[in-house]
Order: sequence, then structure tokens, then C-alpha cells
Amino acid sequence: MPRFGYVRKIWVEPANPSPSKQKDDELIEAKKEILKLRSDLKRTEEERDILKKAERYFANQPE
Repeated sequence: MPRFGYVRKIWVEPANPSPSKQKDDELIEAKKEILKLRSDLKRTEEERDILKKAERYFANQPE
């Protein structure tokens, strides 16, 4: 015989994350991308500076 006075509660993670959780995840991903892009920019600027120095060096060398 079923017991109607007792209700069992089951906590289930929703299939779709909450909007704030999704925004937090997007923000984290955006910050990771910004850090990667900054790192790439720094490396590219260093390479550019090296090439400028090499250009000046070889421009002063007689052939």
C-alpha cells in the first residue's frame, strides 16, 4: 500500500546550465583567450624587434 504522506525529493542538475553559470563559463573562456593572445602578441613583438636589429646589422655590412 503506497504511503501518500511521504514525498521523496530528488535533486537533479538541470539539463541546461543556468544563464549565470553559462555567462561565467563564457567569461572564463574569454579571459583564457585574452591571455593567450597577449602571449602571442608579446612573442610576435619580440620576433619583430629581432628582425629589425638583424636588418640594421646586415644593412651596415659591405657585400
